[in-house]
Amino acid sequence: MGSTGTVLRELRGAQKTAKGVSLYSRYVNRPAGRLFAAGAYRMGLTPNHVTSISAAFTFAAIASVALVRPSPGLAVAVYAGLAIGFALDSADGQLARLTGRGGPDGEWLDHVVDCAKMILVHIAVLISFRRFFPLPGEAWLLLPLGFLFAAVLTFCAGLLREQLGKGPARPAPGAAPVSRLRAVALLPADYGVFCLVFLLLGAPTAFRIGYAALALVHTLFLAVFLTKWFRELRALRTAD
Repeated sequence: MGSTGTVLRELRGAQKTAKGVSLYSRYVNRPAGRLFAAGAYRMGLTPNHVTSISAAFTFAAIASVALVRPSPGLAVAVYAGLAIGFALDSADGQLARLTGRGGPDGEWLDHVVDCAKMILVHIAVLISFRRFFPLPGEAWLLLPLGFLFAAVLTFCAGLLREQLGKGPARPAPGAAPVSRLRAVALLPADYGVFCLVFLLLGAPTAFRIGYAALALVHTLFLAVFLTKWFRELRALRTAD
């Protein structure tokens, strides 16, 4: 088993492409995930172990949103749990690529945890709104449901696009450069940026506004993604 520095160098060489990845995931979450993956490798953990630890941090933070009255201290704790869980979510895949111990079971478990946290975090916000927030009106309770709809539909449609779009690789004249502008544009749709809004949890009005703004942005991104993916799949049919 190599040194931590050696493991980190090997992990850097086993990264996914940066194409279609926001600046947060590229420069914050993936590097943090590398550190966790290196530590997990040194401890002899498997990718599924890391996925389970990620789930523990994430679900503990989500449960706190639903069960504990908002405060500045809770806001920091919830953000830390969600952010660490997200970094560990990157670490399990990196560890799998490093060790060659990944498989369909691990990929399935990772997607199940991702889907569960996506559903539960918005349900937790709905519960917190109902129990603890001085809402201007009950219509605000529809906001987490709308955000939940947009998030789950984006997740499921993206998975289907990935699966249905698989086919023989087409030769390309060269690798397309990674667009920095696109990486910036994708920031509002990044889960890591979504986690940041929970730092406002101790200020109810600021949290409601920040959460509503992200819900609107995610809905707009959903419309863009659905249009893009539909056109790509239709182009594949035409090419065949």
